[in-house]
Amino acid sequence: METKVYRSKSGIPCLWERGGGYSHTGSATIICSPNGHPKRAIYVARKGMLACGEHALIPIAVDDYIITAKHHREDFDITIYRIAKINADTADIEFGTEFSNGEWREPLPPAEFEAAVQAAQEKATCYHCRSPHYILA
Repeated sequence: METKVYRSKSGIPCLWERGGGYSHTGSATIICSPNGHPKRAIYVARKGMLACGEHALIPIAVDDYIITAKHHREDFDITIYRIAKINADTADIEFGTEFSNGEWREPLPPAEFEAAVQAAQEKATCYHCRSPHYILA
């Protein structure tokens, strides 16, 4: 699979932490390091249309993880992907594991990822979210 890569002004490959919740639905994308820890954003959006939009531009590297969460009335579907290769304007991502119907397909990776998964759930349920949830200050 592939995902679109954004480039910073200096050419660093990045992805956006994005998302937020509505009345009964929501989605979120969280970026974390290979050990599940938050990464430092190079840009945090503070003006413009922020509600459920793009909130933090985060530099990425091979072996970083992307966690996506979607929900309908807090019934979550969560997917974890690993960045395998970064190309000019895309990144090759590998499926890791997923959570749906109340259980993980495979065991969740080490305990460090619990905080990132929790942040994705919180962001997906944060009504009209306007700020990042999982970055280093």
